[in-house]
Amino acid sequence: MRYLFILLATFFISCNTSKPKLTAQEIIDKSIVYSGVDKVANSEITFNFRAKKYSAKRSNGNFKLIRTSDSILDILSNSGFKRFINSKPMRLVDSMASKYANSVNSVHYFSVLPFGLNDKAVRKKLLTSSTVKGKEYYKVEITFSEDGGGEDFEDVFIYWIGKENFLVDYLAYSYHTNGGGKRFRVLKEQCVKNGIRFVDYHNYKPLNKSISLIDIDKAFENNQLEKVSEIVLKDIKVKLF
Repeated sequence: MRYLFILLATFFISCNTSKPKLTAQEIIDKSIVYSGVDKVANSEITFNFRAKKYSAKRSNGNFKLIRTSDSILDILSNSGFKRFINSKPMRLVDSMASKYANSVNSVHYFSVLPFGLNDKAVRKKLLTSSTVKGKEYYKVEITFSEDGGGEDFEDVFIYWIGKENFLVDYLAYSYHTNGGGKRFRVLKEQCVKNGIRFVDYHNYKPLNKSISLIDIDKAFENNQLEKVSEIVLKDIKVKLF
């Protein structure tokens, strides 16, 4: 009887000392390290995307994000945005400069996710976990404060982060520009360059606008999404400082 009591006591103690649940912050921190994108903070990265060449140089908080296409050179840095045509600087009204800057920033931002998800303007919320294609994921919602969140601070993102490897396989977002909408990105291919993981995606949109962002993974499994494009980075090169 005494032996049975010891067994029961051991069982209850082990149940009460189970592994604590991770917070949204801890999950993002692990994802950044497991993806190797912590190295992005001091690096030079180049790649091609949709007939344009992109390069990014980041060093101790300073950054220069570049896009080149034919005779056009766009540069976004800590000091602002500049456009050159045939090596000559162009004068732009604020609205156009902002539009071009957001376009350059968006491609660079998506290229190195989850880097950037610890910026000061980022707010993290842990949602209910889900299973997609038989794999278990943490779901983390990302929103932005108006102060420091940029012009698109109202956009909402959700990341599906594997419970075993802490890598992002799916992401979704809602946006308000050009009439607004929702997108769901599904891992197509992945590669590692100098320890940094880069991902290509299939890009989907809901067939029905009433599908909520939080349930878009269920809609994907129920074939309620339509593929609209592919996000493919080519000729990726990475130099670490």
